[in-house]
Order: sequence, then C-alpha cells, then structure tokens
Amino acid sequence: MTTLFLTLLPILLILILLVVFKKPADVSGTVGLLVIGVVACLFFQTSLEVFFRSTIAGFIKSFSVSLIVATSLLQMALIEKSGALKRIIIFIKTLASENRSVQIMLLNLGFGTLMVAVGATPVSLLPPILLSMGYSTYVAIALPAIGYDSLCTYALLGAPIVVFIDMANAFLKNAGLLSAGGEITLSQVGTVFAYFLPLTSIMIGISMLYITNKWKGVKEGLVPCLLSGIVIGVIAFVTSRYDNLVVLTGVLCGIGVILAMLAYLKATGKKIIDKSILTKEELEYEKQYSLLKAFMPWILLIGSILVINVPKNIFNQFYRVWLFPINGLTADGSPIATRFLWNAYTWIFLSTIAAAFLLKPTKQQLADTVRVWAKRAPRPIYSAAVFFAIGEVMNMSGYSMKANAFVTDSMIKVLADYSAQFFHSAYGAVVTFIGLFGGFITGSEASTVAMFAKYSMKTSVNLGLDRTSMILITAGLAFGGGLASVISPAKLQNAAASIDKLGEENRVIRTAFVFSLLFTVITSAFILILLRVLPGTIS
Repeated sequence: MTTLFLTLLPILLILILLVVFKKPADVSGTVGLLVIGVVACLFFQTSLEVFFRSTIAGFIKSFSVSLIVATSLLQMALIEKSGALKRIIIFIKTLASENRSVQIMLLNLGFGTLMVAVGATPVSLLPPILLSMGYSTYVAIALPAIGYDSLCTYALLGAPIVVFIDMANAFLKNAGLLSAGGEITLSQVGTVFAYFLPLTSIMIGISMLYITNKWKGVKEGLVPCLLSGIVIGVIAFVTSRYDNLVVLTGVLCGIGVILAMLAYLKATGKKIIDKSILTKEELEYEKQYSLLKAFMPWILLIGSILVINVPKNIFNQFYRVWLFPINGLTADGSPIATRFLWNAYTWIFLSTIAAAFLLKPTKQQLADTVRVWAKRAPRPIYSAAVFFAIGEVMNMSGYSMKANAFVTDSMIKVLADYSAQFFHSAYGAVVTFIGLFGGFITGSEASTVAMFAKYSMKTSVNLGLDRTSMILITAGLAFGGGLASVISPAKLQNAAASIDKLGEENRVIRTAFVFSLLFTVITSAFILILLRVLPGTIS
C-alpha cells in the first residue's frame, strides 16, 4: 500500500493545486513532474539519468500535440489579425437564424468539431460569435466547450488516437505480446472507437439543447440532434475501415454534420443564410473581404492533409516508412518515431505560410500576429508537453540502464496491479472515470492518454483480457478524458476570457459537472456491454 500511496501522491497534488489553489495547468504539471521525479528516485530506485531522459523523451513524444498547439495558435493569430476571422464570423452569424436547434448543432457540433480537428480552438473562436447571435453569456461559454467532446479523440487531426497507437504497440512489444497478432493498426483502434461516437454525440447534443432552453429545447431539437449523431456514426464507421482515413474522422464528421444541418434546413423550408441580421458595417465588410480568401488557411490545410492521407501509397510512405526516429535518447534505448512529414503540425505551419501570401497582411498585421502568438502560445504548448513527461517518468520509474531492465515495479505497474486486485471485472466501468479525472487535471484527452494509457493496458493484461478488450478499456479512458473538456478549468476560463467574462465559468462548471458524470456513467455501462459482445474481434 505504501508504493500505491507514493504513486498517487503526485497526481493528488496536481489535483489539489488545480482545484484548491486555482493554479494553472502548466504550474500544477511542473510541480507534479518534480514530485514524481523525487518519488521515482527515492522510492523506485530510479537514477537521475533515467528521470532526465524520460522527461526529455516525454517532451519529444508530445510533439504530435504540443507542436500542433504551437502551429495552430500561430495560424489563428494570422487569421485574426489579417481580418479573415472577422469575415468568417460575419458569415457564421447569418447561418440558420430561424432554427436555434439546428444552429446549435451546426456551430458547436459541426463547425466546432471541424475546427478542433484542424487544430483551431472552439472555446476561443465560438463564444464571441454566439454572444453576438443573441445567446446568453452562460450558453456562449458552455456550448463551445462541450460541443466537440464526443470527437476529442480526433482533435488535432487525430493526435490522441495516434499517441494511443504508438503507446499500445510499444507496450505490446515490451510485454512480448506482439507476436500473437502483429502491431495494432489505426483501423483496428478506429473500429472500436467508432462504436462510441453515435451515443456520445447524441448525449452531447441533448445536453447542449438542455443548457440552451431546458426540456423545451430538447423537445424542439431532438430530430436535428439524432440526425447529427447518426451522421457522425456513419462517417466514423466508414473511416474506421481504412488506416489512411482514421485521422480524418474529425474533419469529415464536422463537415458531415454541417451538410446534414443545411440539408435539414432546406427540407423544412427554413432559410440557410439570412443577411438581414447583419449591421450596415458588417454588410460593407462582407463586400470588401472575400469569404473564400478568409477560409483559405483552413482550405489549404485540409487539402494538404487529404493529399497525404487519402491515396494509400502516399499515406503508407508518410506514416509507415518516413518515421524519422530519434535514437539513443530514451532510457531503454527505444527509438522515438517523429513522423514529422506526416504529423499535422508541419502542414499547419506550411498552410499558414502559404495563406499569408494570399491573405496579404500588412507589416503591422504580421507584427501583431507574432506578438499575439508569443503571448498566447508558450503556456499551452508547455502544458500539453509536461503531462507527456509525467506519463513517461511514471512508465520508466524503476528502470535501470545498467541492468537494462526494471529493478522494481514501475509506478504504472503498481497502479495496474492494485487496480486489477481491487476492481476485477468491474474495471471496465471504472476506467472512464479515471479518464474523466485525467482530462480534468490535464485539460486534454491526448495528455490523459499519455499519462494513463499504459496503466489501463497493463491492468487489462493483469485481468487476462484480450487485445479487443484492452483497446475497448483504453477507449473508455480516452472518452472519459474527452468528456472532461466541459469541466476543464483551463478550457472554460479560455471561453470566458474570449468574451471578457472571467468568473462566469464557475457557474457553467456546476451544471457541466452533472452532465459529465451522467455521460461517464452511461459510457461506462456501454463499455460493459461491448466487453461482452466484442472480445476476440481483433487478433
């Protein structure tokens, strides 16, 4: 029990810093990393070299998330300062003005998912738009934070699912379990994750309708909500069958929901675009600034991603052949595959540079872009990376480079062993709550996966579960991390700050906490059902 307490101590400390002392994620994460280092070195026979190597390796492994945060914030700063964002907002304001339910699905589930899939931040982008469209401050903060939760796994062009697959294959290899069925593929994981999407999307749609107008809103918007969930389910089912399409699931689901809602408006005889709600100034700006030009950064980005992922031979070259590994850094000598030519951050950066020639910002606008990026980016970048480092140190605690083996159980093994002993067959129902906890303290599904995925996989092996069940349980962990988005202090504060209403997010958390717990309970029950139905479908 002593080792369990020592393992949990740094994690609990992070939680206390976040909740009690209201410290930001980067500060809490740094303290947690230092404390984990002390515990690993003093009580798990971990050398300082292993600690430092694991910390650096964790930061590098975070590139698929942290560098996307860096480049996407740069792109958003350019879109904002060049005037493109103002034009986009004017266009969005005109959509679905006669049907609030469709508007909610269109903007928060459709557009929000599409934006988070390409690396933009709905919690910064959408609150001002919703406020200008007549929604209350409370609703304008809550909806953008919850709208894309069901597809958090496919945020940042699938970064969380890629992180999971890399960790899963490394775990199976180290555990000597790869020979049974080869490496886990994107399509295998995507197939399992796809089972969750219709259910979670519909739950989230219902919650948005309730937040907006209680049960009357749910009744009026049930059809658009169900339609959106079905569309997401169908698209995810198709993309999950192909390795090269899995990472595009978020992009395609976002586009699918937008098109479905526009078709629904057309079928019900409602206006799709209503310019009568625009002010004289907005109408003038609309004439001056091309909408196609405004969307060009995202058009170039999505086009680039499609080019390197849709043709199978190109995808295989970029994803499977050009790994560009970093060798000799990790404590156990395993290479770190960077795939920097495939990873989204490269294409976000290149599309931003290309778009700058089309948007033609002034020197002042370019200077403002860099200034705003330098102000906004460092802390989110570091926050995304530090929890990867924490996860890596926990994974490698107890490892001896001299013996080339673990001389004591790692922190992750301690957690897994006690979890298997305590929860037994109920672990599948518990893991989603662990993900919810991880998402709350890290503010990111990818960081949740980085910290706890190996733990959930190790527990699955301890319980004697097969590969399908292991993926299912880790999917529950990931979805729990995604569902925590709406109660993440960092994200809600971001949403409130974007409309100068800091403090209002506390009122949102109280309501959102109930929804997040309810969704987690339902998702946990769903996992237990799938654990009875699916085992053995992935060899």
